[in-house]
Amino acid sequence: MQRKDRIDGFGAGALLAVMLLLAFNQVIVKVVNEGLQPVFFAGLRSALAVPFVGGWLWLRGQPPRLTRATAGAGVLIGTVFAAEFLCLFLALDLTTVSRASIIFYSMPVWMALMAHFGLAGERLTRLRVVGLALAFTGTVVAILDQSGAATGQASLAGDMFALGGAVGWAGTAFIARRPVMAAVGPQMQLFWMVLVSAPILLLAAPLFGPLIRDLQPVHLFWLVFQAGVVVTGGFMSWLWLLSIYPAATVASFSFLTPIFGLTLGWLLLNEPVSAQVLVAAALVAVGIILINRRG
Repeated sequence: MQRKDRIDGFGAGALLAVMLLLAFNQVIVKVVNEGLQPVFFAGLRSALAVPFVGGWLWLRGQPPRLTRATAGAGVLIGTVFAAEFLCLFLALDLTTVSRASIIFYSMPVWMALMAHFGLAGERLTRLRVVGLALAFTGTVVAILDQSGAATGQASLAGDMFALGGAVGWAGTAFIARRPVMAAVGPQMQLFWMVLVSAPILLLAAPLFGPLIRDLQPVHLFWLVFQAGVVVTGGFMSWLWLLSIYPAATVASFSFLTPIFGLTLGWLLLNEPVSAQVLVAAALVAVGIILINRRG
């Protein structure tokens, strides 16, 4: 498909669908955590995603190539990816989907800071600094809202894990933009991520308690759905859209995911939504829009 300089109806619809899938993904994690220990679940997901992503590369006529020149950067991006999802899955075990979504999707704040110091042409402008300040304020507001702590639906530890996941996500994006990983392309970057993260997470899992909780068939279904649809389909679709439409426009749609996550958590999991959480979501959303604007 030819590269376009602006978003069209198809692109907007596809981006909305991907953002909704990523928000629904957090509900899935919350549900599967009832049957599988979170870190073990994350490791199994990466392990199952390896043949899915590898098969996709083979179908495209670009079989995975693990070279010595890219090994160092590949192991690094996979290790940071493992830390990202270790934090996110633990966060969703300890706090609500709505809170985790708002904090996790503060990622552009941390990516903007990393890019300012480490990527050419990504200096912070005044407009982006304002956006960064708003999104950071929203993250702080969400963390300070402990209205669900008494009922076990919010915890400071969960919020901190979500924040760690956001920084980890920014780290993988930053490494992907560096010359070595940028040269191999997004599909191969994803292959390195799942290939390296799987053994790290599976080896770390016993440190976080029993691997099996109350495992039911529905948990296994959602595990395979995660590996085949969310990781391979969702992440690949996002990368494909990024290759067709302007990066800033595609990135600006990410502000919808915490809004979707907040709504799905309320609808499907009966999670409480306080006024403070709504204010936090609005601040993060406006901040991300400004961060992704140019000029």
